[in-house]
Amino acid sequence: MPCLPNLKSTIFFSLLVLFPCTSWAFDYLQPLPESPLIPVNNPLTKAKIALGEKLFFDTQLLGLNSSLSCNSCHNLAQGGSDNSATSVGQGGKKTRRSAPSLWNIGLQTVLYWDGRSISLELQTLDHLRNPVISSWNSIGSVVTKLNQSAEYRQAFKDAFKDTSSKDNPVSGINIARAIASFERSLMTGKSPFDRYITGDKSALGESAVRGMKSFNDTGCLACHFGVNFAGPAPGPALKMGDGFYELFPNNLGTFYEKQYKLADDLGRYEYTGLPDERYMWRVPPLRNIELTAPYFHNGSVSSLEEAIRVMAETQLGRKLSTSTVTDIVEFLKSLTAKIPSVGNAGKEQ
Repeated sequence: MPCLPNLKSTIFFSLLVLFPCTSWAFDYLQPLPESPLIPVNNPLTKAKIALGEKLFFDTQLLGLNSSLSCNSCHNLAQGGSDNSATSVGQGGKKTRRSAPSLWNIGLQTVLYWDGRSISLELQTLDHLRNPVISSWNSIGSVVTKLNQSAEYRQAFKDAFKDTSSKDNPVSGINIARAIASFERSLMTGKSPFDRYITGDKSALGESAVRGMKSFNDTGCLACHFGVNFAGPAPGPALKMGDGFYELFPNNLGTFYEKQYKLADDLGRYEYTGLPDERYMWRVPPLRNIELTAPYFHNGSVSSLEEAIRVMAETQLGRKLSTSTVTDIVEFLKSLTAKIPSVGNAGKEQ
């Protein structure tokens, strides 16, 4: 099996392989939960979410003369990504990997394609230090700029009035806490798939039902299962900082690998330097996958149909018929939920 959890206990993985449905945490098909994972050191509050939303859409967060905001690469009105192979950052610089969607990101226990960040807070700080994303020379410069705004000073006081930093609430870590809180609030509604597995058998058409079976029979469900179709359930199984990783490409030397340059990037190995993590990647979620083309870490595949064919051959050594691909596409489309309206989605401040 190409999927491996980065966990301290080998017993956990043994249970996953031998008894994948011994508890809810390992059920293959699970409906979307009502709430994300919430860390004890950053409880979710309306004031923090509101502040995080304001920061998310504010271009000055990323530079004095920036035309970019967080929403530029993670457009919440477009499925939470920018539908580009790689994103354009400050001064026309390009990101190295494709921007993932932020919808339901609060269900992920590690972040980035290589899983190198263990929390949304740390990922936010990492973004603010990245010269491709932010043109400030330090996080301190961002803090100084925000402190000049009476509106922001009050918003930070309201958001962090019950914390140890209440006397000086405008800080880098509180910026990260607020943005992370907003991002955790980005939960979609129930999809047709969710309605189907909770009793509404009219929610899926015949092709999607066949596709769900083919998704399992082909072997896709071995890695893409659970509430986010990205591995064991967050919370009961995976804790924050625990990753679930996939070897990709699993079968080296295929036509698809060469055509789409899938092995040019060594994945987690480039972060950890561990030889056994060469070509290892965090298993990406499949919810709302219909909305987030192009696909894969390098954004090299433009259609969902082609992405399914690539995965079947590079991961499982299988060639799928056109009808099977069509059915799996219909199943994956059933994972698309209504995207809630967010106040400033599609706009910059």
